[in-house]
Amino acid sequence: MQKAYLILENGTIFEGTGFGATGEAVGEIVFTTGMAGYLETLTDPCFYGQIVVQTFPSIGNYGVLTDNMESSDAHVKAYIVRDWCQEPSNYRCEGNLDTFLKEKNIVGLCGIDTRQLTKIIRENGVMNGKIVSEGASFGLTDIKGYAIENAIESVTCKQETTVKPEGESKFRVAVLDLGLRNSMKKQLLGRGYELTVLPAFTKAERIFELGVDGVVITQGPGDPAKYQQIVSEIAKLNEKKMPIFAVGMGHELTAIAHGAKTYKLKYGHRGANQPVEYMATGKTYITSQNHGYGVEHIALPQSAQASFVNVNDKSCEGLAYEGEPIVSVQFDPELDGGPLDTGFLYEQFEQYMTK
Repeated sequence: MQKAYLILENGTIFEGTGFGATGEAVGEIVFTTGMAGYLETLTDPCFYGQIVVQTFPSIGNYGVLTDNMESSDAHVKAYIVRDWCQEPSNYRCEGNLDTFLKEKNIVGLCGIDTRQLTKIIRENGVMNGKIVSEGASFGLTDIKGYAIENAIESVTCKQETTVKPEGESKFRVAVLDLGLRNSMKKQLLGRGYELTVLPAFTKAERIFELGVDGVVITQGPGDPAKYQQIVSEIAKLNEKKMPIFAVGMGHELTAIAHGAKTYKLKYGHRGANQPVEYMATGKTYITSQNHGYGVEHIALPQSAQASFVNVNDKSCEGLAYEGEPIVSVQFDPELDGGPLDTGFLYEQFEQYMTK
């Protein structure tokens, strides 16, 4: 295997070994803290444009499992691990991580001190970086100039589709696809929802034409402040008191539609072990999250109050809107690779749709 290097925009250089696809990759470097779920991470649309660092040291030990994929493609710009397992052991294994990255043309880097890299990001904040092979230029110009562009445009579906559950349909729901994960789609179908999955920039008028019982606004990548066009359509849904379940990016855009502001977190929340407090009961839930932006606590609209708060940094993890049929959370309820005790949020959404 060939030597490869990670160059941070602050000039720090890590030497390691390349695996996966050969080449260079520039992106925003983020870390995720899950011990498992690496395939979900690689195929999560929310990681579009980012170089992902796994904080857990050994990755790839159970191989590649198609059923664990969150989408049909890999969305990360590059992938960094401490050690990758060359001989996975799992009766469901369909291949190894190195081959998977090659097939998806994703540059990998292993053998570096991922703990030290994570500490740098925690102390300095998210920064850009570049992975290069031995002999390549170590210039910083393209690193510092990198920005994630057209994120939602790149991951949303291209056309409207309808999917029915196996049994009787309990509700008809429109899904605004900002970066829909397979596990959320399975969760919705498993609850008996008939889904009409719509491209991210679908007009509210089309949603009203469908005559659905409610709308799910999904997770997605990028800066929410750049998507005022989607915000305008969400505002139209709010005017008609359409029941809404907003998650991740959907939560942020729904907040903007109510007059709130968003900001970039220092290093984001990514992993399957993020603690949030439910303000109604004081109970803490361990949640799965993947986001780099949040809703500002300061100057929330009068109609909104925080329903969930992050235990670690006190950032907003959910909003309740007085008199409006909206369930809105920053984290990912009931997703594969994460905890399974926040199903009551779906029940709240169903109560709104029933009314």
